Amino acid sequence: MNGAANGLALIFYGALLTIISAVWWGALVGYVGRWNLAVALLGGTAGAAVMVWIFVALLHVPNGYRC
Repeated sequence: MNGAANGLALIFYGALLTIISAVWWGALVGYVGRWNLAVALLGGTAGAAVMVWIFVALLHVPNGYRC
């Protein structure tokens, strides 16, 4: 079995991650960014790091696939 076996999961998680991050960045830059752009960018970066961490945790493969 190779990495292609998880293709559907990667597509699903990737789409979910894209939607969540778009909403997160849109809310921060659109709402918080009106008053303080630096806080909005730092919050967006921290949120993106958390989302990537959750994505890796869901896949249970932090070190990549083994052949």
